[in-house]
Amino acid sequence: MPATRGQLTVAAGLACLLAAGAPATADQPFEDGLRHFGSGEYTAAKQRFAASSDPRAPTLEAVVDASLGQCAQALERLEATDRQDLTVAKLAGLAMARCAIAEKRFDAAFSALTDMPAELSDDPDVLYETARLYLKGWNEAVEAMFASAPASFRVNQLSAEIFEIQGRYDDAVREYRKAIEKAPATLNLHYRLGRALLMRSHEPEALTEALEEFRAELELNPSDAVAEFQVGQILQVLGQPSEALAHFERAVLLDDEFPEALIALAKERSSREQYDEAIALLERALALHPASEPAHYSLMLAYRNAGRRQDARRVQQALEELQAPSEGEFSDFLKRIGEVP
Repeated sequence: MPATRGQLTVAAGLACLLAAGAPATADQPFEDGLRHFGSGEYTAAKQRFAASSDPRAPTLEAVVDASLGQCAQALERLEATDRQDLTVAKLAGLAMARCAIAEKRFDAAFSALTDMPAELSDDPDVLYETARLYLKGWNEAVEAMFASAPASFRVNQLSAEIFEIQGRYDDAVREYRKAIEKAPATLNLHYRLGRALLMRSHEPEALTEALEEFRAELELNPSDAVAEFQVGQILQVLGQPSEALAHFERAVLLDDEFPEALIALAKERSSREQYDEAIALLERALALHPASEPAHYSLMLAYRNAGRRQDARRVQQALEELQAPSEGEFSDFLKRIGEVP
């Protein structure tokens, strides 16, 4: 029987046990079982694990069963896994999660993945299986929604969001408009339509259309700081800085931990030579987002215009460090692929 991708992943995990070297408790049948399973010889691997006296052998026999789809007979042994051995705990947890996903028991799969030892929380295999679980749950929910409520505005909204991801902005705009027609008082629809309009075009007509949508969102939800910011951005592009300033001020008032709004408001303050106010805003933005290049650049200019040359040089140096390419193997790789032969 050819190995599936899931089986090969488990086999790779078992190979790690071999690579690490067998501990004193391992016996020859256990080592043979690892080798057989790593080679795709599942029946032989199961037989050798069954003959082993190694305390990990029952769990690995269950992992073999689970990888072959024999989940019912494997579950009890997988649940009894010794969590002190991280490699075995990982293999058992992944096997339980895959069995649960295959049976559409998503809560059980989530528990299997989140109940692993804390040391495995950043393990790439665990994170991959967690992402696969979320994707499977998403697909199931989407199918159910399209089947049970095909005329719902949520179907139009979801279709629009998928079109956005695909870069099909004309289709996204059309679907958002349908959703708004069906549910005009629903929050976030006008905002998402405004964003789709901007993604489709930055021509004056598109800016005006998007502006109307963001304002419609604010009528429904006056406390939406992001919509306020978007209105300010468009007004700024349309050459209405005074009107834009009022919206940036409102966005910061609504959310004083909104870095982009802080930077936008600071730029307007600087343009009016209100450098102390601009500097305070930009320092707050950097405290929230230390890696922000726009915040560094705007703060450097504000310091320079305020006559604080030493502070300007300090921020300029920090900006240059942010912009400097990282060194190392990956950086060298990027340089090589950029070379012209």
